[in-house]
Amino acid sequence: MDNFKKPNKKSLKKKPIDNGDGFITFSTPAEDTLKKDVRKQFRKNYSPAIEKRFTTPRIDKVKDNEEGFVQATAQNIEEIDMSTVGSFEDVVDEPKKKRSLKNLFKRNRKPLSKKKRIARSFGIMMAALLFGVGSLFVYGFLKANNIFNGNGEGAIALQDNIDPAQLNGEGDGRVNILLLGKGGPGHEAPDLTDTILLASIDPVQNEAALLSIPRDLYVQDQNGNGTKINAVYSNAKQFAQYSGTTDDDQIENAGLRAIKKTVSDVIGIPVHYYVMVNFDAFEQAIDTVDGITVDVQEPLYDQSVAWLLGGNPLVADEGLQTFDGERALLYARSRKGSARGDFDRTERQREIIVALQQKVLSLGTFSNPLKVIELLETFGSNVRTDLNGLGEVKRLYDIGQEISQDKIVSVGLADPPNVLVGTDYIGNQSVVLPLEGQYQYDAIQDYIRNTLRDPYLKQENARIIILNGTSTPGLASLKEEELKSYGYNIVSIGDAPAGTYETSSLYRVGTEDKPFTQSYLERRINLQVNNNNIDGLPTAETADFVIILGEDEAVKATTN
Repeated sequence: MDNFKKPNKKSLKKKPIDNGDGFITFSTPAEDTLKKDVRKQFRKNYSPAIEKRFTTPRIDKVKDNEEGFVQATAQNIEEIDMSTVGSFEDVVDEPKKKRSLKNLFKRNRKPLSKKKRIARSFGIMMAALLFGVGSLFVYGFLKANNIFNGNGEGAIALQDNIDPAQLNGEGDGRVNILLLGKGGPGHEAPDLTDTILLASIDPVQNEAALLSIPRDLYVQDQNGNGTKINAVYSNAKQFAQYSGTTDDDQIENAGLRAIKKTVSDVIGIPVHYYVMVNFDAFEQAIDTVDGITVDVQEPLYDQSVAWLLGGNPLVADEGLQTFDGERALLYARSRKGSARGDFDRTERQREIIVALQQKVLSLGTFSNPLKVIELLETFGSNVRTDLNGLGEVKRLYDIGQEISQDKIVSVGLADPPNVLVGTDYIGNQSVVLPLEGQYQYDAIQDYIRNTLRDPYLKQENARIIILNGTSTPGLASLKEEELKSYGYNIVSIGDAPAGTYETSSLYRVGTEDKPFTQSYLERRINLQVNNNNIDGLPTAETADFVIILGEDEAVKATTN
């Protein structure tokens, strides 16, 4: 209190005045004259906030009363800038009812009719609903952009009214998405991709296929080193760090680029997108849609996970049943209790993915914003993808709604009768190798390209005849084998009409336009269609396109 002035004797003799706030102040006779009527009017017509504007002194004019409270003097009141508050007469004459905002709204208001009250209530309710839904969609949009903000190359097949020239080659008419599952933080070997599936979607015929890649398939990584394919992603990340990369996103992208390229090199078709999910997101996503229904063909026992099931090694009994996230994850990961080990496990993973897809579609997820938000919350940082925004996701969802379960085929590299890989040993580790030899993928690629045939080639199903116009035997057979591996419909091969053909030619003899086949074929054999047919060629009755192989093709065949 040392900064306050002590009261002088004169101030102690001032007449005590009750200021209305419970505090006693003192006033001189001169001040009484000015304040008597003013305070009376203030207390009658004005709020404390207005009164304060007239009685609060400037800081350099304050005086200290006995109790330590500042009190204005008459001189202070005279020095107030009245332009900031209006004239004194205006303030005194202002009606008392204007003090209250509530009174202001009540003034001159007529009672509302019952109909108007109902209409107003309904309007308020709709405004609140629209605000809530709008906020929900904004939140969902922001969450989705955090997840689906990738920079993938994109799939032309997701567009409408596709121009054949937009497609780079056979297979681009499909949408191929690499589905990767890893343990994630807290799991042993968190960066090993123990689940590797390719979801291949045909948006023309509304069909789909799920292809399993064995996790132990022995491949070469980006540095030419032999490794299991489930370690490619992890090795590429480690190499990026070793090379000096410190940015987490760049390190992650290095791993994902490596696994996309490796899978594409093995199966021979483009991989347009990836989706990386850790086990937590997988389990929670299934719980978010209230479980999935799976028709288990035979009981699955796995003693290695019995401790998670109260000592019971039965993971799944035979028959139709519903799995929660935890049970579905065990069913998808278990391989110790199956006769074919990892090959059986990959088949179960395909079952789980199909069941989840069907459940998501049955819920009408995109028409249920709350369910979308739940799934986005579940995914969070547990999912990474290069899908380019929510628009592509919505387009895939719409396509998926047109694909019934009987239009989804399950494809494996070790599923009879198409057994293309087997278990072997390299050093002391068990690996999976192509039956045709280590790093030899020709048979695998032929099988995949024909099983996952380009939808436009399939739709047009153009008839192609190959004729050998050289003296090199077997040339037409070699070209037939090559084109069939890409899904072309080769109806016959033979010899060209008499004559010598220095260069190869492509002729269109059919009357019906086959633009996609023509575009693909021109790119594949590096020839433009010649519409000036020569004598002796097959006609439209038997073919749509005819290829005559010339000496240039013979030279190419001998040098390869």
